[in-house]
Amino acid sequence: MSAPSQSQLLLLHHILAVLLAVAAAGALLVQATAITEQHEPPPPPITRPGCPDKCGNISISFPFGMKPGCFLEGFQVTCNNTFQPPRAFLAYNRSAQVTIVSSYSRTPGNHSIVDQKNSSTDGPPLVLPVELMDISLAESAARAYGGVASVCSTNATAGFVRSAFTTLAFEIDGPKGPFLLSLARNVLVGVGLQALPLVSRFDRTPVDQEKDYLVSCRSALMGNLQLASNGSCSGRGCCQASLPQAQPLNGVWVSMGPMSVNDTMWATNPCSFAMVVEDSWYNFSTADLYGNTSNRFPRGVPYVIDFAIRNAKCPAKGQQPPPDYACVSGNSSCADVTNGYVCKCLEHYEGNPYIPNGCQDIDECKRPDLYPCSSDGICKNRLLGYDCPCKPGMKGDGKEGTCQPIFSLAAKMAVGVIGGFFVVAALLFLILLRKERRKMREFYEKNGGPILEKAKIIKLFKKEELKEILKSKNLIGKGYFGEVYKGLLDNKLVAVKKPISGSMLENEQFANEVIIQSQIIHKNIVRLIGCCLEVDTPMLVYEFIPKGSLEDILHSNKAIPLNIDVRLIIAAQSADGLAYMHSKTSNKILHGDVKPANILLDENFMPKISDFGISRLIARDTQHTDEVIGDMSYMDPVYMQTGLLTEKSDVYSFGVMILELITRKKATYSDNNSLVRNFLEVHKEGKRVTELFDNEIALTSNLEILHSMARIIMECLNLDVDQRPSMIEVAERLLLLNQTCKL
Repeated sequence: MSAPSQSQLLLLHHILAVLLAVAAAGALLVQATAITEQHEPPPPPITRPGCPDKCGNISISFPFGMKPGCFLEGFQVTCNNTFQPPRAFLAYNRSAQVTIVSSYSRTPGNHSIVDQKNSSTDGPPLVLPVELMDISLAESAARAYGGVASVCSTNATAGFVRSAFTTLAFEIDGPKGPFLLSLARNVLVGVGLQALPLVSRFDRTPVDQEKDYLVSCRSALMGNLQLASNGSCSGRGCCQASLPQAQPLNGVWVSMGPMSVNDTMWATNPCSFAMVVEDSWYNFSTADLYGNTSNRFPRGVPYVIDFAIRNAKCPAKGQQPPPDYACVSGNSSCADVTNGYVCKCLEHYEGNPYIPNGCQDIDECKRPDLYPCSSDGICKNRLLGYDCPCKPGMKGDGKEGTCQPIFSLAAKMAVGVIGGFFVVAALLFLILLRKERRKMREFYEKNGGPILEKAKIIKLFKKEELKEILKSKNLIGKGYFGEVYKGLLDNKLVAVKKPISGSMLENEQFANEVIIQSQIIHKNIVRLIGCCLEVDTPMLVYEFIPKGSLEDILHSNKAIPLNIDVRLIIAAQSADGLAYMHSKTSNKILHGDVKPANILLDENFMPKISDFGISRLIARDTQHTDEVIGDMSYMDPVYMQTGLLTEKSDVYSFGVMILELITRKKATYSDNNSLVRNFLEVHKEGKRVTELFDNEIALTSNLEILHSMARIIMECLNLDVDQRPSMIEVAERLLLLNQTCKL
């Protein structure tokens, strides 16, 4: 321990003067020390940035601090690292604890207190700083170790006394220092056969014993130890008294008089002791009446110190706080106390109100001992409090512990039975769902999904994505190969073709054909967007063409006028699309069902061939060996007889379609295809076919073009396959005819 400072030596001089003044009464004076073991607030930080916040096991919260700039004036703490663990002491130079031991002797008619300087059994005065136990910002208080006064007999007529002084602000006029002894939380306790402890004020010299007297109590057993009982401080072996609340208290001394003359019980009950101690800390035990108890509490006893920002007041409501205002945290408040003020966190907040953002919301749910929430409630933290609603199926208040079931036992049983049915139904649903998913996976793999995944050139739609489109209200067409639905996918209109079950190729063959089609990009061919493979028969998703089919425009109730230019463009560009597929792709692709219904028109009457390549996707197993596929009204007679589909089959069908385009008459197989038959007969007889042309275009100015188109049709309808032109030739002639028409 370091040597006493000059201020502490001056303090010692005053203490000795008081001892001489009260020697005849046998008063012994004690100065108390305290250690503050700070309860670390849950939310960091607790001190200013860069400042240490620990001394050993004690948390040091601002306004206390150990380094310059880390504490407010008067709140400095010294950390003594020579102890293990280190200990914290108040560094305030007007606070100290002093212990002085003196001997006494007494004879009949005479007694004396021997000056401690002349006694071989007495030690020198012990001057110590106040050792802290902890600091509580919430209570604006600290706890410290205080000294214990005692008197012990060494024989029937002699002994020694120990005096203890405690001062927190020596020789300060009024409570101007930051620390005061708590009058409400400290009490005087005396223990002994005959004990008359006194507490007097000690904050200045000279001492006026009568004026500075505060309180005393008396313990007297009259030699009957049976009167004492554990836990009782009612004057039988132990006495207790509260400190007066009249004035602030900077310091105290506790004194006890020498034992009575001819003390016959000195051998077994030699000592009495007294202390100013935290209320309810000491629990009296009759064992404390026996033996040498002068060193019963070697480190001291806890007492409570109130701290505050002195010589200042809280700013009035609406008043601007002064620059040195200490309550700097949000969610904090100020409270006036004796000659000063303290800072507090608001209700439902905790932490350090003396630093910015020091007060943080309390999570009440983590403090069930302070914020109750029954086991039938659900604790929910929130700002400015917490809620504890009852669990589902219960009513009441979880905070009050009044949660009760909403339903009776019978109702619960009924609900349980119904719930059981739902569980069984849910399990069955999950089983069916699992089977459905397994089935979709099998379809996906059977239809070549893994191959298309690797290709990454076409989008693979899930069955669920097409579910809304495949409703009867969205059906826009139905044919030999299946049904066509209109709907939205990714905010774009599409046409979904749903083939007849079992009519498509499977696995690698289907996947390869889809890959081929997805690579076809031509302005006169409907683009394949993607497909769905999670069904027995894969569905194809195409771009949607808004104007409808050529068949609708030619023959339906919504038929609209078409001049020769539009009809020639439709014919020429349709031929160009077919020619592209027959000869300008890496794999020759045949249509197999060329007809007006498969020629779609956009807003500008540009034709787009649909269902192109479907024939390549049709399964050609033994079931279809002798079965031809397509619309009989447009089917090549040679294909119908042989079952062999070639590019010249598409040429024939295209010829029938162009014939419909210029005549606006429908080819029908049911009447032995009178349109085609009549056309061929007219040509065979060398007659002109003008009467067959649509009246809308059968104008003198158009006849030359119409006759040119009729010659092309005649060549396409030639029963000798080898004599038919290719689609490339047809396209070139129609495109040339279109250019001539524009001149």
